[in-house]
Amino acid sequence: MSTVLVLVQHDDGVIRKPSLELLTLARRLGDPAAVVYGDAGEPLVDALGRHGATTVYAVAPPEPSAYRPVAEASAVAEIAARTAPIAVLITSGPGGTEVAARAAVRLDAGIITDAVQVRAGSDGPVATQSVFAGSWFVEGRVCRGTPVITVRPNAVTPEPVAEPVSPVVERVEVAAPMPAAVPRVVASRPKAATGRPELTEAAVVVAGGRGVGSAEGFALIERLADALGGAVGASRAATDLTWCPHELQIGQTGKTVTPQLYLAGGISGAIQHRAGMQGSRTIVAINKDPKAPIFQVADFGVVGDLHTVLPALIDEIAKRRG
Repeated sequence: MSTVLVLVQHDDGVIRKPSLELLTLARRLGDPAAVVYGDAGEPLVDALGRHGATTVYAVAPPEPSAYRPVAEASAVAEIAARTAPIAVLITSGPGGTEVAARAAVRLDAGIITDAVQVRAGSDGPVATQSVFAGSWFVEGRVCRGTPVITVRPNAVTPEPVAEPVSPVVERVEVAAPMPAAVPRVVASRPKAATGRPELTEAAVVVAGGRGVGSAEGFALIERLADALGGAVGASRAATDLTWCPHELQIGQTGKTVTPQLYLAGGISGAIQHRAGMQGSRTIVAINKDPKAPIFQVADFGVVGDLHTVLPALIDEIAKRRG
């Protein structure tokens, strides 16, 4: 069976959910092989085996430490050139897209970004993309070199294999890139933990817009997100008014999310916002304006004041869980 390379993201040995999704997709195309940047300990290798990876390429970070996307791209390109996979799968996002682009250039190959599905085709993998602010789905394939495809989180449900395998672990060393050719990291600090899932990876996203009225009103959005175990998002209006950080912005100039459930409170639903959330599996909108554009894409809509609806919803969730 043909090899499919998957770049695995992990936090201290714990595999991130989008990478498990990629392994699930890879099994539909061929034989998954995982590329792990950094220490590939036994628990991580076992977890990869439970999701079908037959080979694990453990990439040792170069010394001195290099700009990570460049080092990862070098490793992916080097392994792909040696193993000739039928595809390289990488999670969509600022880091993943940069790695994919650099790897594609090194491989002299085509690239498809932000796929929402990948399937096997007669002439190679076929990727589905959501385009024109989610109004259309298009299918495409790479016609030159090894296809490099980035896939949005929540594209598929991660599924372990029926019979776990014991992956073969191969250590890979990459040379540090030329210092003048890449950015230089002068300082870094860990992101403050919120206890909530990552916005682009969350199965549930609760987002607020101008209709929440104030920073205090936005706290209702956060309470509902916590009640549902979801992430918090926002429209550009809410972030511009400094009711929440800009990193929570969803839309054409923000982040793209594709959760199982997207709940929008006080968001009118301009095309720029819909571009970032229209691929969500189920969309619930709460707005006091019955003509708000968000209702055009919503699966369920509530016409009413969110300051009345959301507290009642939070109380009902607490009752059912209590």
